[in-house]
Amino acid sequence: MKEFDIAFPIQHVPTEAELRQAAGRALGVRPERVAEVRIVRRSLDARGEILYRYRVQAVAQGEQLEKYQLPAYKDVSGADPVIVVGSGPAGMFAALRLLMEGRRPVVLERGKDVHRRKTDIAAANQQQRINPESNYCFGEGGAGTFSDGKLYTRSTKRGDIREVLHQLVAFGAKESILVDAHPHIGSDALPRIVEGIRHCIENHGGEYHFDEKVVDLQPVSDGHQHGWKVLCAGGAVYEAPQVILATGHSSHDIYRLFASKGWPLEAKGFALGVRAEHPQSLINRIQYHSKFQPGMPAAEYALVEQVEGRGVFSFCMCPGGILVPSATDAGEVVLNGMSNSMRNSPWANAGIVCSVEPGDVPDFDRYGVFALLEFQHAVERAMFDFSGSLQAPAQRLVDFCRKKDSQGLPRTSYQPGAVNAPLYELLPPPVFERLRVAFAAFDRKMKGYYTNDALVLGTESRTSSPVRIVRDPETMSVPGLPGLYPCGEGAGYAGGIVSSALDGILVAAAAASVAPTQG
Repeated sequence: MKEFDIAFPIQHVPTEAELRQAAGRALGVRPERVAEVRIVRRSLDARGEILYRYRVQAVAQGEQLEKYQLPAYKDVSGADPVIVVGSGPAGMFAALRLLMEGRRPVVLERGKDVHRRKTDIAAANQQQRINPESNYCFGEGGAGTFSDGKLYTRSTKRGDIREVLHQLVAFGAKESILVDAHPHIGSDALPRIVEGIRHCIENHGGEYHFDEKVVDLQPVSDGHQHGWKVLCAGGAVYEAPQVILATGHSSHDIYRLFASKGWPLEAKGFALGVRAEHPQSLINRIQYHSKFQPGMPAAEYALVEQVEGRGVFSFCMCPGGILVPSATDAGEVVLNGMSNSMRNSPWANAGIVCSVEPGDVPDFDRYGVFALLEFQHAVERAMFDFSGSLQAPAQRLVDFCRKKDSQGLPRTSYQPGAVNAPLYELLPPPVFERLRVAFAAFDRKMKGYYTNDALVLGTESRTSSPVRIVRDPETMSVPGLPGLYPCGEGAGYAGGIVSSALDGILVAAAAASVAPTQG
């Protein structure tokens, strides 16, 4: 097998003949002697002439390219159950892996199915009403379903990402996610994919139960068999030998439950800051060096700067996207971004956030393991207290950095609206000071980024969990609690759709490897 690179102008899709010609040159054979050719990666290069660069694999006649084959899903109707708490990426892909392993997933989701969930999301945007159990974070598909569907991770250190990407394609995602350097599905396409995953699980004998908020976890044993009893808010009780916790980064009640039982938790760093919204046309002009043409993909960016020992970086950048309210309860303002598959909004937005580590907020040390969680809540409440609603406190970017009140605000994609505010005063001083330094530095990397045509809004705070549920790296279960497997963003072991899915797969494989009678 030969692997080689080739480039084509951005608006030119290479033909099979062109790929075979290039493969023949790389292999040293005539094009007709090329047996197979396959694109394995595509990335955009706008440093000079705007090109797509392709990484290609090819073999000559007599050889074959390796083909990835997904393991088959098994009929698990009569198999031993594994309860999966949460139906976000970690929970969904854990359940799919359980099918492959011959175990029956019983998925408990505190929120609604993906279609009923849309009603609550519309209410948040249009009526500023938050349903604490069904919102942008909670419900079928988790936070990723209605926040873009960007697939950041291509690292193999967590597992074989092909298991995630190929399943997403099987359930309706575009095949381009298999090769794009920055694959993206889109919030308009994800609900159909999420629903397809549920139907697959149910058709193979698994179960889904919506509106089932878990309020207690109880280990049970009769001296020979060990297992778990899961109690839900509505009174339903489920039992299984094992439980996978895939509850997401905003399920703070699960952390409180662990603390009440004396189960192991630890503080974990996270990041907090603002959402920056620019005209997409400006980002296109900067990133394409004024060579942008209709038909080219909306430009994106990734920025990072070290300021006083802490990273300040862009997070969940949404080209051609909109801002959305991601609060999970009344009395807080939390922002996130999303894009549909076409990425055709006139705005670009990204979280610009500062790392916050345990020990950075001494005023909250009295909360122990929940210090950073309480710090997160305090900032979210400060935003709400200023606006008195889901409207986001906001300033023009340069005014924010100069501690200057803005005279009017530019239009925003955020449906609840923005309210002119001294955002520099509402943010914790160390976070603000690092942000203002980083924004100036970002302009040196993207000339024109630092502009009063951009809006910064508060706050972007749900970047990851500020608490980690401790688990044994060998068994993947909570120490001293066999059969209880925390995973994904909510447990503090992932960040994003792909890494969460991979962690769910890893934990499901570990759970399935233990005979139910062994606990």
